[in-house]
Amino acid sequence: MKKTIKEQKTILIILLSNLFIPFLGIGLIVPVMPSFMSMMNLSGETMGYLMAVFAVAQLLISPIAGRWVDLYGRKKIIIIGLFLFGISELIFGLGTNVSMLYLARILGGISAAFIMPGVTAYVSDITSVQERPKVMGYVSASISTGFIIGPGIGGFIAEYGVRMPFFFAAAIALLACISSIFILKEPLTKTQLAEISANTKQTSFIGDLKRSLNPRYFIAFVIVFVLAFGLSAYETVFSLFTDHKFGFTPQDIATIITISGIFGVVVQVFMFGKLVEILGEKKLIQFCLIVGVIFAVASTFISSYLAVLVVTCFIFLAFDLLRPALTTFLSKSAGNEQGFVAGMNSTYTSLGTIVGPTIGGVLFDINIDYPYLFAAIIMIIGLGITTIWREKQLVESIAG
Repeated sequence: MKKTIKEQKTILIILLSNLFIPFLGIGLIVPVMPSFMSMMNLSGETMGYLMAVFAVAQLLISPIAGRWVDLYGRKKIIIIGLFLFGISELIFGLGTNVSMLYLARILGGISAAFIMPGVTAYVSDITSVQERPKVMGYVSASISTGFIIGPGIGGFIAEYGVRMPFFFAAAIALLACISSIFILKEPLTKTQLAEISANTKQTSFIGDLKRSLNPRYFIAFVIVFVLAFGLSAYETVFSLFTDHKFGFTPQDIATIITISGIFGVVVQVFMFGKLVEILGEKKLIQFCLIVGVIFAVASTFISSYLAVLVVTCFIFLAFDLLRPALTTFLSKSAGNEQGFVAGMNSTYTSLGTIVGPTIGGVLFDINIDYPYLFAAIIMIIGLGITTIWREKQLVESIAG
């Protein structure tokens, strides 16, 4: 029995690392992008398109990747995703023209579409319903930690060359790919995989999109969109907002984001499981949305550095707890459709990530406070949608 628990912990560490590495890789390149932009003579418009093409690729491929997770197994899709991410970073680092950069970003978006549902479905397969909230907290924390420490490590590596962070990200991704080949085992038996594959083959891409409208999932998917929309809109204009309104330096902004991120990770790791036990997923989701609304509105009234730090900490925490709470609920209600649900989760996240920054930027040009007020309105709508959930229906969907 002890050996089984030990093996499960080893597998979980590998899975968390497989999620951590891509987001670390994304964070690594943040400090060098301005220098890279100047070196390649890229316009701001081109940089915006490079960001958008990643999200669009992830959006388009996520439903397909979710189907493939159920058709071909979790392990294969995770390995393919890590390999593609490594190649995408390598191409970006070697890029000498814009076409190569676009190719790299498209491959990066596809890799994210593969890794996220693959890991989420794998974690759901090897955890019980009781321990899943705690483990999903770890999953969310691994993503946040990658974002937090990535820029710091990237800045250090950049001392050896502007392109070095890309090569480093490629190396660790390919190393994770190779280790996963030898360490990870497919969590589903051949019989289970054949049964799930048979059901999946009877559906289609359009069918999956229609299936996501099922009340069993749709409300949660809408909240996933709201989360991604609100967070991406907030983060997109945060540095502009604090610079224009308060005159904060890049160091001030980086410090606020880092402290807020660490605060969120600590709560995710040590308290998320207990919060789910006490409140349940539905009440925790509603509580986080309420906190998000309050502090998004508060952002438009505060002025001191300490106040901005406190408000940002709680907004980031609300989003950081929302993500695993939604993922936990969806994985519980998914049954044998883990790949489909994880894929659609990624799809709605990508959609929110595309729409959020776009509207946030437009509103920022109209009025500096509007992105935060609009994010608050979106979260209020999300909160209203959660009231449609009936506890009895939730229990029935999970049991079914």
